[in-house]
Amino acid sequence: MKKMTMKKYVVTVCQEVKYMIVCAALLLAFFTTVNAAEKEAPEKIIRVGTLGDTFNYVTENGMRKGYSYELLETLAGYTGWKFEYVACNWNDSIEKLQNGEIDILGDIAYTEERTDRMLFSDGPMGIEKYYLYADFLSDDISSADFKTLNGKRIGVLIGAKPEAMLNEWELKNGLKTIHINIKSKEDTLAKLENGEIDCFISLEEPFWADKDVSIITRIGKSNIYFAINKDHPEIKKELDLVMHQLEEERPFYMSDLYRQYFSSDYTPVLSSEEKSWLEEHGAIRMGFLANDVGASVMDPSSGTLTGAITDYVQYAVECLGKQELTFTLMGYNSYEEEIEALKAGEIDMIFHFYQHPNVMEKYHFACTNTTWTYNLVAVTNKPHFNENDEKRVAIQKDSLSFMEHIEYYYPHWKILEYNTDKEMAEAVKSGEADFFISSVTLASKYSRDPSFYSVPLLYSEKAAFAVKSGNRNLLAILNKTLKAMPNNMLTSSLARYENNSRKMGCGQFLDLMSKDVRRKK
Repeated sequence: MKKMTMKKYVVTVCQEVKYMIVCAALLLAFFTTVNAAEKEAPEKIIRVGTLGDTFNYVTENGMRKGYSYELLETLAGYTGWKFEYVACNWNDSIEKLQNGEIDILGDIAYTEERTDRMLFSDGPMGIEKYYLYADFLSDDISSADFKTLNGKRIGVLIGAKPEAMLNEWELKNGLKTIHINIKSKEDTLAKLENGEIDCFISLEEPFWADKDVSIITRIGKSNIYFAINKDHPEIKKELDLVMHQLEEERPFYMSDLYRQYFSSDYTPVLSSEEKSWLEEHGAIRMGFLANDVGASVMDPSSGTLTGAITDYVQYAVECLGKQELTFTLMGYNSYEEEIEALKAGEIDMIFHFYQHPNVMEKYHFACTNTTWTYNLVAVTNKPHFNENDEKRVAIQKDSLSFMEHIEYYYPHWKILEYNTDKEMAEAVKSGEADFFISSVTLASKYSRDPSFYSVPLLYSEKAAFAVKSGNRNLLAILNKTLKAMPNNMLTSSLARYENNSRKMGCGQFLDLMSKDVRRKK
């Protein structure tokens, strides 16, 4: 091989350096051009029609809210769109969409006739559910007997989709009513107050929550879509793409959004059948645990009952309009005693029961809707904890709810039973058990001990009221009391009473309760 002379080597190096400089300059120019183009590219502005209803409205303090608004802003996270909201009313919204003043309009029913004038999203943006409402004090309209509606004057938007649904529903149930036109919510309330209508048709929405009306039944439902200006198929294409992506990534997003904006907190009313059951039966006999921290605790010295149970009874007594409920409270020392009492017919319901179909099948019980969700914590002395591993879990004896929760969600755990939380903590410290289960409030007792770690568990325990299977009237009554309550009322009560028990000293409290249980036995 010939040796390269120094002169040739210097020339070659210079050429390579020159080449690299040229390449760097070209790359710099390219990225500068791209960045400039990105900065100069205008934002994609989408004009959205708003009707000022539950789908898209502005609050008194100037904040925009609504079902359609939140959905579109979520979709914009995928598309990068920026929205300009254009105020419309129902009469001119379609016209503005057709003449290009707006690009998208939500809450539109699909019809073949409309496809000539506008484009529709491939998938629905939601569902509209229409309900029959009546004054909750009305005695002559029954949700259990639709025949009581014969001859009644029903307020409905005549000639529109709600009336078509009402006609179909009446035909199905063999009813004949008088239809009175209503133009707005305010018009509806005025006609109801003046006695011009007996009931009316409307969407399920929070507007009716404090208007002294209650749902009788649902008469129909239909899908609703985004409508897009005919001249913008590119908007439809991108909208369809991101709606599909949202459905794949967050399949319950729209149902959760519907629950947020359209689930009414109306005042439930009892059916004539439920009223008759109460009249014949008398007071509802409620079983409770005498030492269930936070839920129900009986003071052994005074006989005073405290806990979430007292808040429930106080609220439930008068929460169903003019129908007053009465309760007889009966305390027990264990879940087993409560279960046997319900089976034998000594009580009508159990206040705090584990809500799970396997347990309901096992005892032939029925459970109400969820009363509260109980977050559980694993208290352990191990810095690394994986609930999917095989573990030895310490629980208190007779903790049937914890035991059944573990058997269902964590069958790979080995259950070890102890008498007190102190014994459970000692078992974890000695290595006999890997951890013990506690509520969030009681677990905080151990937060001051550096040898313990608190790890939230994935699966929470759901509580409910339990009745004997087949007792549909009582089940319906109890569910209506829960429906009438403010959201999370019992969850808040439970946390408050658990915190109060901590203030008196958790060890002192549990010792007091264990002495009371032994005394009663």
